[in-house]
Amino acid sequence: QAQLVESGGGLVQPGGSLRLSCTASESAFNEYSVGWYRQAPGKQRELVAQINSAGTMDYANSVKGRFTISRDNAKNTVYLQMNSLKTEATAVYYCRASITVCTIWGQGTQVTVSS
Repeated sequence: QAQLVESGGGLVQPGGSLRLSCTASESAFNEYSVGWYRQAPGKQRELVAQINSAGTMDYANSVKGRFTISRDNAKNTVYLQMNSLKTEATAVYYCRASITVCTIWGQGTQVTVSS
């Protein structure tokens, strides 16, 4: 089964930027819809942004205008560029890839926004 590996998390000050990467061990990754989710302590996991195989993007209202999702199919990678980060963005960020009945989750990467 294909695996997803997230990277790029870390500690950043409010107002700063981070770029997360989700890389798949699947040559047909371009056919998958991919979403970035986050889960803060004590809260439910929520969808942040998603991109389908056609490149159509969608964002949670809370991140519109500040986050950008993109994909590089040649690298089997989906990115999440996060700008103007706020403290409430602190969470574990997960990548989820899906195609028909198959869904794959990554292990998550921690993002901490703090001064």
